[in-house]
Parts: sequence; structure tokens; C-alpha cells
Amino acid sequence: MKGRSVKGRSILLASLLVISGSALAEGIPAPLVPGLADAGNGRKIVADRRKGLCLLCHSGPFPEERFQGNLAPSLAGAGSRNSEAMMRARIVNSRAINPASLMPSYFHQDGLERVGEAWRGKSILSASEVEDVVAFLMTLKE
Repeated sequence: MKGRSVKGRSILLASLLVISGSALAEGIPAPLVPGLADAGNGRKIVADRRKGLCLLCHSGPFPEERFQGNLAPSLAGAGSRNSEAMMRARIVNSRAINPASLMPSYFHQDGLERVGEAWRGKSILSASEVEDVVAFLMTLKE
């Protein structure tokens, strides 16, 4: 996790998202963890079919990746369409913004009663990985 703490502040922010969907109208303005995010690692997570699975539904500027999705908007230009705060909120808990979203909540953990024991209490991405993905997606300008 490159030395960035995931306790306290990140857990509090993620919990606030669940409680107050109206707070998501502005997104999550502060990073989940302090420190510099790694856009290169974020790109790897987005393209990784075992970690982020983003390309299962999205397409984007990934010429090396075959079989990109078409169920969700293209990631090309995502940094022009969303603020950093909204991008972070969508990755943390997309269903709090749009309950009909097919996108999984990558950092939100509450309400996951039907998950296997191996995943209970765990998020798909760590707080630092969320920040890395946000940093990468913000580089995708039109």
C-alpha cells in the first residue's frame, strides 16, 4: 500500500457515503488516504481482468486489451466528464449515486450479507488503490 494508512479517515468517509446519499451529490472531495496516488498503478488495476474488472463493462484507451465491454460508458475522456470528487465517490460506492448501477462498490462494505466468508468485511480495492484508479482516470481527458 505504499506506506499510506487506510484506517480512520478512509473508513469514516466510506461509512458517511452509505449513511448520506445526498452527500454524494458533491462527491468525496478529500482523498481516502494521504499521499501521492500512482496513476500507473491505477491503469494496471483498471486493465486487470482479475482485480478491477473495469473492462468487463467499460471500453477505453487500452489498445492492448481485447474484448472490452459495452455495457457502461467508455472510460475515454472520463477525466473530462467527472470531477475528482465524483470519480472517487463512484468508485467507492456507485450504487449510492445510482441505485440501478451495475458497477460494484469497490470500497464500500456495509450491507454485504450474502458474500462468502473470505470476502466479509473486505473491500475489492484498498483505499490507496481507489486513489490510484482515480488518479489514472483523471488523466483521461478528451
